[in-house]
Amino acid sequence: MNNLPCVLIDTNVILDLLLERAAFIDEAQRLNDRVEAGACRAMLCATTVTTIDYLARKQLGSAAARRAVSALLSLYDIAAVTRATLHQALASDMPDFEDAVLAHSAHQSGAQAIVTRNLRDFAKSPVRAYTPAQFLALQAL
Repeated sequence: MNNLPCVLIDTNVILDLLLERAAFIDEAQRLNDRVEAGACRAMLCATTVTTIDYLARKQLGSAAARRAVSALLSLYDIAAVTRATLHQALASDMPDFEDAVLAHSAHQSGAQAIVTRNLRDFAKSPVRAYTPAQFLALQAL
């Protein structure tokens, strides 16, 4: 299992999956299916988990949001956010602090890639970013 690629999944991709966003659900589901099948190792940034709970509660209700968070925690590893993560994010050239935190958390956790729908936001990330479609295409090789 250690030879499998390790990726950090951005919050937007997880929200696509949980909220079944029509334009993005297919790729998010295919990615999640690969994680469930053990075909790749995936993690979420610690901040993603709290954001997911907050947003899912608004759309799905408290009980459904908690079930969703519990399911995510059983499937995905968690990339920590430490003081060092926050300092590196502040010092980075990335314009959005939240994205910088996610990127530096991925880097510190050893992720080889970030999977996101917003490549432009990760142009200056220390970890290369791919769209779900790009990452899935790479996995098919």
